[in-house]
Amino acid sequence: MASFRLLPAFAATLLLAASAGAARADTSAAASYVINLGGNIIATASFKFDSAGGNYTLGLNANVTGVASLVAAGTAKADSSGVDTADGLHANAFDLITHSDGQEFKVQVQYAGGDVTAFVVTPPIVNNINRVPIERSQLTGVTDMLAAFILKGPKLDRTLCEQHAHIFTGIERFDLDFSYAKDDTATSPRTGYQGPVVLCKVAYKPISGHYTTSELTNSLAQNDRILIWYAPLHDTGYFVPYRVLLTTSMGDLSMVLTSLD
Repeated sequence: MASFRLLPAFAATLLLAASAGAARADTSAAASYVINLGGNIIATASFKFDSAGGNYTLGLNANVTGVASLVAAGTAKADSSGVDTADGLHANAFDLITHSDGQEFKVQVQYAGGDVTAFVVTPPIVNNINRVPIERSQLTGVTDMLAAFILKGPKLDRTLCEQHAHIFTGIERFDLDFSYAKDDTATSPRTGYQGPVVLCKVAYKPISGHYTTSELTNSLAQNDRILIWYAPLHDTGYFVPYRVLLTTSMGDLSMVLTSLD
């Protein structure tokens, strides 16, 4: 159950990415992704993004499929809403609901001006000696894992990778540091986009709320091969991941854009 909760949450984190840039016209987009582990399809995900009148909404849905359903079957739904400004998306509310093995897990977080004002986790997370306590001082200057991950910028170039995202999911507080790797080109006709992309490397740094004994957390923190290729959302000034790749103990985890409208 715990592993299933973390998979869609981290997938959501990697599927969208943040930046700064000029405000653009109203935008509406939908995208779909396929998630593979070790060459096998384990999940599908889709998101919808709308920005109008200075406000935005983001919705993400994920479903465990294929060989992964032999171990854990379920769904995850995440929603974010807030203000769309010249320097990026600023979350006001974030909700996450997962269903697995007939059980529901729910997270609700409220933000104001980059600070967490309230959060509720149902059922509550079990605290023990291995869980790193969340401090109030760590809940300022943060955003949710969807709002922090839509890029905005004047053009597709290396500056999109100059990001430092401070994220609070309602469960964990962590940082993601982006750095430029190279310019690239997406060519596969089986994907939802063909054209120029920018490749960024990502470093994951756990801050609090995680368990020191968590194999997933420790693996991500030590992983120097978390890669995201970003593609333009047409000429809107927004950018979304075309492909995500990271190494795990079970093989490469890959997420690829299959459609973009």
